[in-house]
Amino acid sequence: MKKLIIWYSCFCLLLPLTAYAVVVNDVTGMTPVQMASVIQPESTEEVAELVKHTTGPISIAGGKYSMGGQTAVQNGVQIDTQKLNHVIAFNPEQKLLTIEAGANWRQVQELIDPYGLSVKIMQSLADFSIGGSLSVNVHGRYMGAGPIILSVEQIKIVLADGSIVLASPQENSDIYYGAIGGYGALGVITEVTLRLTENVKVKRINDVMPISQYSSYFSEQIRADRTAIFHNAIIYPPDFKKVRAVTFKQTDEPLTISARLRPLSAPTLKRQRQLKIVAASDFGKELRKLYDDAYFVKQPVMMRNYEASLAVALLEPISMQDKSFALEEYFIPVEKFDDFYPQMIDILKKHQANIINISIRHANPDSGSLLAWAQTEVFAFVIYYQQGTDEQSKKQVGIWTRELIDAALANGGTYYLPYQLHANEEQFQRAYPRATEFFKLKERLDPENKFSNLFLERYRPATAH
Repeated sequence: MKKLIIWYSCFCLLLPLTAYAVVVNDVTGMTPVQMASVIQPESTEEVAELVKHTTGPISIAGGKYSMGGQTAVQNGVQIDTQKLNHVIAFNPEQKLLTIEAGANWRQVQELIDPYGLSVKIMQSLADFSIGGSLSVNVHGRYMGAGPIILSVEQIKIVLADGSIVLASPQENSDIYYGAIGGYGALGVITEVTLRLTENVKVKRINDVMPISQYSSYFSEQIRADRTAIFHNAIIYPPDFKKVRAVTFKQTDEPLTISARLRPLSAPTLKRQRQLKIVAASDFGKELRKLYDDAYFVKQPVMMRNYEASLAVALLEPISMQDKSFALEEYFIPVEKFDDFYPQMIDILKKHQANIINISIRHANPDSGSLLAWAQTEVFAFVIYYQQGTDEQSKKQVGIWTRELIDAALANGGTYYLPYQLHANEEQFQRAYPRATEFFKLKERLDPENKFSNLFLERYRPATAH
């Protein structure tokens, strides 16, 4: 470790910063940021020494799947956590796992599957880093669940002075509730202890209905069904009138898919062609509906871990030469579903947004994170769309995004923060009323603003600059 710090110190002191700068980007390819260096520590102690000997600014990156500069800051040092991926402790009997935050969910699944265990809460794709998932307080398609903070026993975090702190709901709770969902503002989360659950057999079923019937369908048939493990609904463009509700229910039926986890996969030419066809025209979107009709008629039985081990290749290609695919997400109180969705559709149609699909998820309330997106029981509307990468296209996306945020706020909802930074400061403050408390905590723990990124620079109060 001493060699690492000596090398890094010499690098900073003896070499011109700009001569060795590196440009980093995110998955959309639309947020290039020039940084001084990227460093990959391999332990909590190395992170602590690195932070202690760096004057800043520092940003933190895992899988780099955020879409608005949440992992980068101009001329800063990026701590890339990919090599911070070791298992610290695993107790199958207690269903507890402590692992370093640079590990991804697939690594966890490969470890725990032989013990009949499964991740309790994660996003739908398994490529993402655990630390990144904590930093944005992810959710998935899990019924009876919600944000990942509901499954986190404790975290280990390196603060701006290089100190190493354990934080949980009982110990250093202010740091716990600030760091989870805190976008790297307070420090580097290096370890996490997760509560696991049982791996069970699930059977996929689906129902298609007019969107006007979905809220009552969910309330009557899904919400209280304890056998429902995964659930989401797909709203199909271009007319947005139909919804396909897809539910994986626990079952005792024999497996039709014997594999425990999905094979590791890369983007395929077939998948790329399909996505291009859907994005190219309304006709392509209609074809996608017909394809799904044939696909979802099957009712396979698989293990929970198999369905939870989807790869991000499912969404690729994300970035192309002059176009990119991106996500946005809006959280709406369950009782406001029928008020929000017509407004959302009107906005998207008015601006002729190229929507690939909209996925509806469900989440229970947050347990108290300062930047909580689920302040009550919510539906999440996840919008997957294609846009041009030129400045005019970016400006146009910003216009309809702010209109959607206003519609969400008018219905008592919020929007999700890991995506492009189109929201204005007033919208951010309204959606996240505890942001002032969050930034005061940051100022106390990180008075020199050592930890930063484009998201934090965008919304940190001017008085804290």
